[in-house]
Amino acid sequence: MYQNDIDNQQDVSIGDILTIGKPSAQQYHYIHFPKTNFIIKRGGVANYKNLKGKSVVVTKIETSKDGKTIVTIKRKDGARFFGTLTTVKADLKSALDNKEIIL
Repeated sequence: MYQNDIDNQQDVSIGDILTIGKPSAQQYHYIHFPKTNFIIKRGGVANYKNLKGKSVVVTKIETSKDGKTIVTIKRKDGARFFGTLTTVKADLKSALDNKEIIL
């Protein structure tokens, strides 16, 4: 299983289309959305239920200091997340393992 996770990470490249799955908790833990109060302060609507099943495009891939693969994603349809955010970052391995992002 571990080898399969490594293969999945290496298969993801810039321009790939992924799907947002259901959150691993009440909110998404491995897709780094801001806290609800910040979304509301910026005039957005913090409705996490609308995100499930949305297609996203990988715009940037980077490796953090602790070795995690961090991807920057934007919505495929060009809309903003919660009406305020154009892109968000996600921990690729953890998000894939917890089905927050689906290949």
